[in-house]
Amino acid sequence: MPTQTSILAINPGSTSTRLALFKCAEPIELLSVVNVKHPTEEIKQFAGIIDQYEYRLQSAEAFLASNGSFNLAAVVGRGGLLKSIASGTYLVNDAMVSDLKQGIQGQHASNLGGLLAKGIADPRKIPAFIVDPVSVDEFTPIARLSGLPQVKRVSLGHSLNVRAVARRVATSFGKQLSEVNFVVAHLGGGISVAPVERGHLLDYNDANQAGPFSPERAGSLPAADVVTLAFSGKYTLAEIRKLFNGQAGLVGYLGSNDARQAVERAEAGDSKAALVLDAMAFQIAKEIGAMATVLSGRVDGIILTGGLAYAAYLTSRITDYVNYIAPVYVEPGEDEMKALAEGAWLVLSGREPIAEYR
Repeated sequence: MPTQTSILAINPGSTSTRLALFKCAEPIELLSVVNVKHPTEEIKQFAGIIDQYEYRLQSAEAFLASNGSFNLAAVVGRGGLLKSIASGTYLVNDAMVSDLKQGIQGQHASNLGGLLAKGIADPRKIPAFIVDPVSVDEFTPIARLSGLPQVKRVSLGHSLNVRAVARRVATSFGKQLSEVNFVVAHLGGGISVAPVERGHLLDYNDANQAGPFSPERAGSLPAADVVTLAFSGKYTLAEIRKLFNGQAGLVGYLGSNDARQAVERAEAGDSKAALVLDAMAFQIAKEIGAMATVLSGRVDGIILTGGLAYAAYLTSRITDYVNYIAPVYVEPGEDEMKALAEGAWLVLSGREPIAEYR
């Protein structure tokens, strides 16, 4: 075991960098956290995301300097848009650095996560990791076929939170994640429902354009009607994309993407708000049932997580639909920082192997 006592987690966003120190212990314990805001006028000075590296590195080093009493065992960053890879905790190596800089699947602030982790770790001669990036892809071959050869189903979802919360529920059973099967529904601005078989994410609805509708997104739509709408002459390509992903779901029906406000309206007797929320719960439940089928019905539990899982109005209705399949566990919120630290701790403590990025 390392003699150092803490893990630094780094989660870069478009205009902020979240930094947190966690004690190397079981369970993981938060020691210090800060969300460094980056003013838009400062961010605009940089030509691209990767050009922000030194700027954000200074913020991370300043955070560490202000917490000088803690020694580091490892640094873990939010994984970026890498090649399609299996889930796990990956050592940040030269191949990963090259792909993050290149933006092999696109440029995104999360690409800086692995780069910053390595930039802090290397001078201290400690490991740098990423955990379950957005590009996790464990689809089976049959899951990739959409029905139209020109369109391929892709793996895109909230893999970091899905696996972290699945692991926590498994631990509450006294089990390893590799011993159980779950259907996990991440309920947030986008909704991802995944069948997790012994730790592997076998399928996903694409939270951007499929599955249940969400606070801002339309989810799955009748294809022929979408084509008719697209060619109606009423919308540009950019406008119709914004319509489906930004102006749909709760905001489309109720004028607001605030689920708490929708619940307040429904509980106050607003029949339209109640109808829309009930429809959302109905669609989420249908997706859970579909993903239970992917597991051939061998489901040890159904987990509801993400920000919307705080809304008992929704979770109670979903539970009523699906608890015949398996027990339902409500684990609200999305603690990405803790999930990153837990992933690093699993490999530091020898309970999971370090994955190699190729």
